Amino acid sequence: MRIAVLRGREAFEIEDAPVPSIRPDEVLVEVVVSGVCASELEPWVTGPEQPRYLGHEVSGVVAEVGTEVTDLAVGDPVGVWVTERGFADYVAVRAAYCFPTGSGPLEQALAEPLSCAVNAVELAAPRLGDDVLVIGAGFMGNLVQRLTALRAPRRLIVADTRADALDRARQAGATDVVDVTKESLPDAVKALTGGRGVDLTYECTGTQAALATCGDTTRMSGRIAIVGFHQGPFREIPLAQWNWMAFTILNAHFRDVGTIMRGMEVGMRLVSSGVLSMDGLVTHRFPLEQINEAFATLRDKPDGFVKAVVSRSG
Repeated sequence: MRIAVLRGREAFEIEDAPVPSIRPDEVLVEVVVSGVCASELEPWVTGPEQPRYLGHEVSGVVAEVGTEVTDLAVGDPVGVWVTERGFADYVAVRAAYCFPTGSGPLEQALAEPLSCAVNAVELAAPRLGDDVLVIGAGFMGNLVQRLTALRAPRRLIVADTRADALDRARQAGATDVVDVTKESLPDAVKALTGGRGVDLTYECTGTQAALATCGDTTRMSGRIAIVGFHQGPFREIPLAQWNWMAFTILNAHFRDVGTIMRGMEVGMRLVSSGVLSMDGLVTHRFPLEQINEAFATLRDKPDGFVKAVVSRSG
């Protein structure tokens, strides 16, 4: 089978490898779609110290089942959790880490990022009638926005630098959008909330500028949820201000496997039932041989970009 290995700066290579063998409690999944995640961008840009097999946002079809597996069958479409080797034709994965996707497109069944967004929203716990701000209208910001909308906030404000991203946020139900290249985000939020600030701010960009802004948009004793993946240089926050404002600061990243599994199960239930729509979020598709172009697209974020995937059909 084919598998992508990162061997240098911006240099994936496609190599041949044996199809993985499976243990009794595992299934072999034929990969149909593997998402390109922002958390993997830095090693691609900088180059790894040793070859790396990336790819963890996988959905596909069960090709073989282990002898102890009773709840999955060959041909079942599933979203799966793997930590690596997802940019390949096949992955071996524990059956317990596979979740039925329903009849929708497999590119909308990226269970791992869905789990991240589900768990972030459940940790942040937006309440009925809250005023909520989402900073960053990329893929994760879009998911957080759509999940938060299910909690019936009073205002759901989305901020970004890109006009096309704000248009998508508005179409997805944002009550208000703020172009931070044209107006002050703290001033806009105060105007929309009667000078109070929002009850909850999600930081979904992974940038220093957005992180520093959170304290100026959130009301006293409000909540700040750090959803963005902060790579690269150290980040700074005005801790004296944040202390005085008595914020609850939430790290919306999870490493506990049980928490990840629950988020995946909830996400797949919402998508497969039609409660949560992921329509329009996958905007760029590449065959495995063009994986470097897929990562370059994530880096460059051309107009209209939300999410790139590497797919069997390209």
